Amino acid sequence: MNFLATMQSATLSVRPSSVPLTKTPKLTPLRSQIKLHALSFNATRPPLSIKNGRLGLSTVVRAASESGAGAGDVKAEAEAEAKEASGSLMKTLQLGSLFGLWYLFNIYFNIYNKQVLKVFPHPVTITTVQFAVGAVLSIFMWTVGIIKKPKISTSQLVAILPLAVVHTMGNLFTNMSLGKVAVSFTHTIKAMEPFFSVLLSALFLGEFPSVWVVLSLMPIVGGVALASLTESSFNWVGFWSAMASNVTFQSRNVLSKKVMVKKEESLDNISLFSIITIMSFFLLAPITFFVDGVKVTPTFLEAAGLNVKQYYTRSLIAALCFHAYQQVSYMILSKVSPVTHSVGNCVKRVVVIVTSVLFFRTPVSPINSLGTGIALAGVFLYSRVKKIKPKTA
Repeated sequence: MNFLATMQSATLSVRPSSVPLTKTPKLTPLRSQIKLHALSFNATRPPLSIKNGRLGLSTVVRAASESGAGAGDVKAEAEAEAKEASGSLMKTLQLGSLFGLWYLFNIYFNIYNKQVLKVFPHPVTITTVQFAVGAVLSIFMWTVGIIKKPKISTSQLVAILPLAVVHTMGNLFTNMSLGKVAVSFTHTIKAMEPFFSVLLSALFLGEFPSVWVVLSLMPIVGGVALASLTESSFNWVGFWSAMASNVTFQSRNVLSKKVMVKKEESLDNISLFSIITIMSFFLLAPITFFVDGVKVTPTFLEAAGLNVKQYYTRSLIAALCFHAYQQVSYMILSKVSPVTHSVGNCVKRVVVIVTSVLFFRTPVSPINSLGTGIALAGVFLYSRVKKIKPKTA
């Protein structure tokens, strides 16, 4: 009895508003749903006009263009990405080709130049001939329009003159070294260039190296010393000529910072190199005439027992490669950072040393190879740590 009373009171206490009544969903006929969907579709687009039971042509074109707008945007983006990837690939291939030409011209120059110096031990005359061929090439490219002829003032020529002087001396000392010792040994000594660059920058520019740079110079100096002690073709004239070449070439880099050359828009690195080449020829030609006289005539060469045709051919190839590899080097420098160019130069030196040893069958001892390897590894390390900037307090 009590149980029934409790249930009855609980039932009466529940109000209709507290319990929502669920209504049975009203089913919409399929035809009505289709009509509603059509109305919602037409609300976002203009109604299609029907004339005589056919859609108007302009209406069809408009509807097709609206429906394909998104696909067109995706296609345009895809074409832009493909074009960008193709351009990047072409730049990479172009840069790789320039590096290949740089190494190839350098190899041919060292081989043919060494062959000429073996039979014609007159490095002053040979260097002058190389500058002469380079000057003729530069003037020819300016005349034809391959390279834009620069507009240069007298003050700029005065500023460039010291660069031309050290450029002349650097190439002359290099040829003197190549005429006395093996090509591989000359390039091993020339691996000392970073050492003289740091030394001269500290003395004349006040740019003191970081600890990492100093540490990277240690394997360079040690490797060159080890290679020199075990070099079979060692010669003091060849050794000091290569060292003098390092000093003069690095002096050129220091002078280019010390003596600021105001470049006009038309005076890029290649034009600057061409001007230096022409000036170097005019600087060295009188010295050559005074020291060697005229020793490139067929009469003199025949009297010296040389094959005139072979001498002229090898000298011309060496001179062309001499100018070409330096010009390509400047082209690469305009496309990459100095650090990348320095690493490429280190690899180039390795390639030249290996090819010259194989071509001339230069005897190389294991200790000599080790010294050369240590020196080149130091050059590579130097090129990497050079870009590390010291932390400022």
